[in-house]
Amino acid sequence: MLVLGLESSCDETGVALYDTEHGLLAHHLHTQMAMHAEYGGVVPELASRDHIRRVLPLTEACLQEASKTRADIDAIAFTEGPGLAGALLTAAAVANGLGVALGKPVIGVHHLEGHLLSPLLASPRPDFPFVALLVSGGHTQLMAVHGVGHYELLGETLDDAAGEAFDKTAKLLGLGYPGGPALSKLAEQGDASRFTLPRPMQHSGDLDFSFAGLKTAVLTLVKKQTELDTQTRADICAAFQAAIVDVISSKCLGAMKQTGLKQLVVAGGVGANRQLRDGLNLMAARRKFKVFYPPLDLCTDNGAMIAFAGAQRLLHAQTAGPFAVRPRWDLASLPAA
Repeated sequence: MLVLGLESSCDETGVALYDTEHGLLAHHLHTQMAMHAEYGGVVPELASRDHIRRVLPLTEACLQEASKTRADIDAIAFTEGPGLAGALLTAAAVANGLGVALGKPVIGVHHLEGHLLSPLLASPRPDFPFVALLVSGGHTQLMAVHGVGHYELLGETLDDAAGEAFDKTAKLLGLGYPGGPALSKLAEQGDASRFTLPRPMQHSGDLDFSFAGLKTAVLTLVKKQTELDTQTRADICAAFQAAIVDVISSKCLGAMKQTGLKQLVVAGGVGANRQLRDGLNLMAARRKFKVFYPPLDLCTDNGAMIAFAGAQRLLHAQTAGPFAVRPRWDLASLPAA
């Protein structure tokens, strides 16, 4: 079964072709970072208009790369939510329009389910069940994943997500947009031991997160500096990143102990952070469990994860629903496959 996947939930337009027998055949992604940088964040109306311009050319590029035609498509998956309403409508409209024109089934996919299952596109890939860390600009959650649609929430952030904390801290330091990658790059030149920052909720006894206080601690630290030169900024970045990694690693270890599982899956844009990967890999080697990541180019929002998740739902005989987008959509409400 050849599935076309369309992603347009926020500021990246992703299109992919996934074959249930031969794997990922093609995927193309356009990021709007440069367009939104001028405004210091995502402008929803601009995001929606750009998705409209990009989605069909990207679809044709995928078909050409995979040597397929529209007639070869067996089903179409699109991000139904959560996300920006106007942006979501682009993929929803194109998917449903193609479905009617080609006489093919169309299925809406939960964006977070796409991220949760994306490491299954990697090699080697984990087997069910596993603990999943979903860490991005909008979400920081730990889940026990027992199968497609069988998700048990273990812990989540009570305020800012990790990626959001990265971006806000970068803005405090004048690093521009998008802040997370810029902060991580500058942190490589810094000395994390120069400044001491808190590790919020690291020893709270549960698996929840909180990063708003860490961001506030950075703000206080910045205000105390008589001169915020490049090295000082780098040292603050290094200290901030080390605190984030310590907290996340500690919570992941707690989740592995609580569930007794031996596989940890990391998904979401922050999962591409090199220091986080190094910290988790070191912990896994010491504690005798395995860590799996999606390929680096599939950490951020992309069409491949949507095509794959849609294919899994269709293989489990889930039928397509009515045309809809869901800007707010609780993952816990998803039916089991």
